[in-house]
Amino acid sequence: SCCRTVGALAVRPRYCVFLKRRTAVGKHRTPLIKTLLWWRTRRREMSSDHDGKKLVRSPSGLRMVPESGALSSPFCLDEPQWVPDKECPRCIQCETKFDFITRKHHCRRCGRCFCDKCCSKKVPLPRMCFVDPVRQCVECALISQKETEFYDKQLKVLLNGATFFVMAGTLEKSETMVCRLSNNHRCLFLDGNSHYEIELARISSVQILTEGFTPGEKDIHTYTSLLESQYITEGGNTRATGMLLQYKVPGSDELKQMKFTTSEDFNSNKKLSATWLVAMHKAAKLLYESRDQ
Repeated sequence: SCCRTVGALAVRPRYCVFLKRRTAVGKHRTPLIKTLLWWRTRRREMSSDHDGKKLVRSPSGLRMVPESGALSSPFCLDEPQWVPDKECPRCIQCETKFDFITRKHHCRRCGRCFCDKCCSKKVPLPRMCFVDPVRQCVECALISQKETEFYDKQLKVLLNGATFFVMAGTLEKSETMVCRLSNNHRCLFLDGNSHYEIELARISSVQILTEGFTPGEKDIHTYTSLLESQYITEGGNTRATGMLLQYKVPGSDELKQMKFTTSEDFNSNKKLSATWLVAMHKAAKLLYESRDQ
C-alpha cells in the first residue's frame, strides 16, 4: 500500500514540480525524495516497455515496429527503397544478365539487385525490426552480422549499467553514479544522489578516454563525433577509462558536458565499467550511421 502511494505521488504533476525544485541542490535530498525519483524513473521505463507495437508486412518481410515512429529506437534504420526492376538488367556484383532462368533478388538492407548466388544469405537484421532473417548481399550480410553481435552482447551491457565517477558541467566535484541505457534505448539514466536523463537523440558527441600512451600525449585517444565529423578513429592496444559526453537539453541549444571516469576504488566494477564504455563507443557508431541515413 505504501509503495503504491509513493508510486502514485511520483507521477503527479504537482509532485514532479516539487521534485525538480528540491533536486536542484543535492544537499536537500531526503530518502522520500530519492524514493519518489526512483519511482518516477521506473514508471517511465514501465510505460516505455508497454509501448504499442504493430506487425507490418512489406515487400522485404514482416517487421515488428512501434505504432508511433517517435517511439522507435535511435539505433533503427529505415527500410530502403528497392531499385526498380527495369533499372537492373544485370547483377550488380557479378554482372550476370537476368532472364527467365536467372532471377533477380533485392538485398533487404541496401535495396540493390543481385542474382541468387550473390544474394543468397539470410541474416537477422534487427536494426530494421525484421521478425525473421532476410535476404542480403554479401557486403550487407557482413555488416548485419557485426550489428547482431552488438544487439546480442553489447546492448545487454548498456542495459545492465555500470558505476562511474560523474562530473557534470563545470562542477569540480564528482559523484558516484550508475549509468545505464533505458529499456527503449532512447535515454541514458544516471542514478546517484542526483538523477539525470539524457536523450540519445540529443547527444552531439562522445569522446572515449583511454590509457596506454607515451608521456605527454593527450588523454583523449578515441574520438567519436555524431554530428560534425564523418570519421571515427579507434585506439589500438588501450583500455577505456572514461568518457566525455556533450548533449543538449530539451528546449535549449546550449551544449552541456558530462565526464565519466572509472576509479581504482571500484576494483570489482572497473572491468565492467570499461566494457560498458566499449559498448557505448559501438552504440555511438550506430547512432551516427542512423543520423547519416
